Amino acid sequence: MTSERAVVDLLRQLAPQVVGMLARRHGQWDLAEDATQEALLAASTQWPHDGIPDNPRAWLLAVASRRFIDAVRSESARRERQNAVAALEVRGDVPDHDDSLTLLYLCCHPALSVPSQLALTLRAVGGLTTAEIAKAFLVPEATMAQRISRAKQQIRAAGTVFEPPPDAELGERLAVVLQVLYLIFNEGYTPGSRTAESGADLTDEAIRITRMLRAGLPSNGEAAGLLALMLLTDARRPARERADGMLVPLADQDRSLWTTPLIAEGVELLDATLGAGPVGPYQLQAAIAALHDEAATADGTDWPQILALYTVLEQVSPGPVVTLNRAVAVAMVDGPRAGLALLGTIAGEPGIAHTHRFDVVRGHLLELAGDTAAAAEAYGAAMRGTVSVAERRYLALKVARIAATSRDF
Repeated sequence: MTSERAVVDLLRQLAPQVVGMLARRHGQWDLAEDATQEALLAASTQWPHDGIPDNPRAWLLAVASRRFIDAVRSESARRERQNAVAALEVRGDVPDHDDSLTLLYLCCHPALSVPSQLALTLRAVGGLTTAEIAKAFLVPEATMAQRISRAKQQIRAAGTVFEPPPDAELGERLAVVLQVLYLIFNEGYTPGSRTAESGADLTDEAIRITRMLRAGLPSNGEAAGLLALMLLTDARRPARERADGMLVPLADQDRSLWTTPLIAEGVELLDATLGAGPVGPYQLQAAIAALHDEAATADGTDWPQILALYTVLEQVSPGPVVTLNRAVAVAMVDGPRAGLALLGTIAGEPGIAHTHRFDVVRGHLLELAGDTAAAAEAYGAAMRGTVSVAERRYLALKVARIAATSRDF
């Protein structure tokens, strides 16, 4: 018997390849994706008991091709479908061409909303079932099925063919792909937003697909930068929560629990990428993450260098979230009051002023400045603004500790 984990890993690796083969051979990529899902389900049931076939990709392609033909024949009442059925046949040849990158671009089509891009990428490229995606995003399976179906209809209505984007659109489409993969990673990494198992699945899938993207674009610095950022961030996951689920801030984490091989791989990627071409925001964020990961202790963090990188990042990719993070670095280098002054420049910015993240940073800097009453107020506002149970517990503890300290004086 073969372990279920080994089967799942192989199926997720092969899923986009089989979809691409069917779509290129027969067209109608949406039907190709549905047929592949059925083949994956059949394999996940049979392979753990019967063993993995000698040519697993050919097995999946044969089963998916039959499912594809059945789907077309089921609509044969429509006259235009009948001719298509006659032209279809199950062939045993398995082309070497891998269309996974083309499929990834298709799933991140600009006509789709961000939630639809996320769901379609995880299903078509990641090989996750609709039920698994629904569980990860905490929505009913029927809701996720409708979202995926609607996304396919939108792509079909846009007249998109199964081909890489035109050269003129490649850069813009790649930027969307990178953003979608980063969002998938963050969905899994956000504390307390989902179960530990589903969160790990999302971060693992984001890393796996980004590895695939990096392999297809070996000279692209931002693809390498995003992969490095994910690895360097995910390396800290074992230390970011206590056994009771309480969050542990970066400065207080047990760094011996960090995953050293992930840090080494991320740093190696950065060393091979930085300076080889234009520097983008993902490379800069990865460089900041590397400085945190390479510090033996929190006190040993190279905050001046981190501040310098945030300053460059703000020039390359300006926005209130970058300024928010730079304010923390300013506070660590020039003092909390300087950080608070910078924070004040984005206090009225749409999309940041009333988020819990703004209040968390403000509370932290106020606490460093010794203004505990104002810090407790900011933490309280953040606690009311977050939907994460883990973050709410952590912030409630901060407020309680400040109140207890105040009573002691």
